[in-house]
Amino acid sequence: MRIAVIQATIQISKNKTLFKATVNATTDADEVTNFGVFEGDPTLSYVQVSIIVGLLLNSHAVDYVVTGCSSGNGMDIACNAMPNVICGYLPTPADAYLFGRINHGNCASIPLGLNFGWAGEVNLRFTLEKLFGSPMNVGYPQASAARKEKDALLLKDIKQLSQTDMRAILEGLSEDILQPIFAKRDVMDYIFAQGDNLVLKNYLNSRI
Repeated sequence: MRIAVIQATIQISKNKTLFKATVNATTDADEVTNFGVFEGDPTLSYVQVSIIVGLLLNSHAVDYVVTGCSSGNGMDIACNAMPNVICGYLPTPADAYLFGRINHGNCASIPLGLNFGWAGEVNLRFTLEKLFGSPMNVGYPQASAARKEKDALLLKDIKQLSQTDMRAILEGLSEDILQPIFAKRDVMDYIFAQGDNLVLKNYLNSRI
């Protein structure tokens, strides 16, 4: 599984902690790429980062994204506004375990400011271990697994019916919102190298 790590600029100080916890929670077979946001990058709000999350997942450059903002809620809401993104708000290990087993998600939003005090990095580590530490999408509890699976797949179908595609989103946004996103060259280069959505890649190439 290819996994991306990226958080909003306001929580730039937590990037190394978030990346390390993600790497430690995943297996040697997983590829974890850190996209920051880093010092020297364009300033990106949680909304702009959610668009990047949408691009990474809809281009099929990555399979999963670990992200966050101060509360984790804003990023969660914004990511779920993107087509084909199912993001969970994961403040605790129990939330992460249930989301990973039940909801067929592909994005995790972590609170990186709220309640991130003493031992915050311990909670983060346990949360990501519970997310990635056992097979995903197997249902929970076992007695309800079939029903949970049916509901999760129905939600995916509803998202496809109710949302547009990434190109339509980009075409509807102003240049002042998009230019810092397009200027994040490590993300764009990764999408061009790893993504297989040629329609989206060609559109991005025409804009950059």
